Amino acid sequence: MTGSCRGAVRLLLGALALWLPAQVTQAEWNIVHVVRPNETLASIAEQYYGNARRESVLVAENGLSGQGGSPIVVGLRLDIPAVVFHRVQEGETWAVLAKLYYGEASRAYAIIDANEGAAGDHPDVGAELLIPYPVRHVVGQADSLRSVAKLYYNDEALTAPVRRFNNIKRNRILRGQILLVPIADLRLTEEGRKAARAQEQAAINGGNVRDHQATIATRLPELREHVRRGRFSEAVAMGNRLLGEGDLTGNQKVSVFRELGTSYVALGSNELAIDAFVQALTQQPDLELDTARTSPKVLEQFRKGHERFKAEREAAAARQAEKSPEPVADAGTPATPTPPPTTP
Repeated sequence: MTGSCRGAVRLLLGALALWLPAQVTQAEWNIVHVVRPNETLASIAEQYYGNARRESVLVAENGLSGQGGSPIVVGLRLDIPAVVFHRVQEGETWAVLAKLYYGEASRAYAIIDANEGAAGDHPDVGAELLIPYPVRHVVGQADSLRSVAKLYYNDEALTAPVRRFNNIKRNRILRGQILLVPIADLRLTEEGRKAARAQEQAAINGGNVRDHQATIATRLPELREHVRRGRFSEAVAMGNRLLGEGDLTGNQKVSVFRELGTSYVALGSNELAIDAFVQALTQQPDLELDTARTSPKVLEQFRKGHERFKAEREAAAARQAEKSPEPVADAGTPATPTPPPTTP
């Protein structure tokens, strides 16, 4: 690598340090690939992404010049950028995640769009979200927003994501300017994962949970249809099977437990129904059933489940209070002396 290329890499890594928050390190984003004989940027991009055109990403991330078979040498260490996956925790919002991964809450739209979310809603607790990778592009003399969009999105009309992510108000970009281009499809192929594992890279298996949760979402309508058509035994079997597979989001658990509760009532298993409704309320304490469309029998067991849930929560709070240390007397207030015993 020439001195100018090394300087470009240092410049890019410096820019990374400016926007990447302390909670997320470069190692969590990039995989390192050591170039082997007969490899090209196109073949490496094909190996990791299944798309040889993504060599442009490797060029940008590693400060290389030119495209279409840019010269690389055996032993060169290349950064292989890839999307990461984040499991949503209680209290996290789109803005919080954007601040964590991109340094600015205003970039939340990139995560929302990549996960087909809604700006007015919070991400579902327990959901695994795909976090697009922000490729760093150094503007060349002949570059324009349209050419950058063509290079990374294969569509010169897609300038809006670049504009918005970089808060660009005008069409003009300047030579040497660093643009962050969010890309959501930098996901590793199975071959790419194996190559990364061979180099002892961490955090490369993300996405499996997200795929599983997406599959669960497509199966929930079938569960509801079982209940709607009165196939309660099938609904119970399917609901428990979905729960047994694990990694459901909070909302998905609520949906399954709600349908299980209804099915158990229909099958005459009221205690199991109450247990199911308690589990649903544990995930969503403000859960309510549609009183106009729900049978009185189901509403009655749901009411009992709500009472049990409330009692269990109050009991847990009482136990926690008992474990809390006794309040310490205010040091600024003198204690009232105990009077001496009186002598008869």
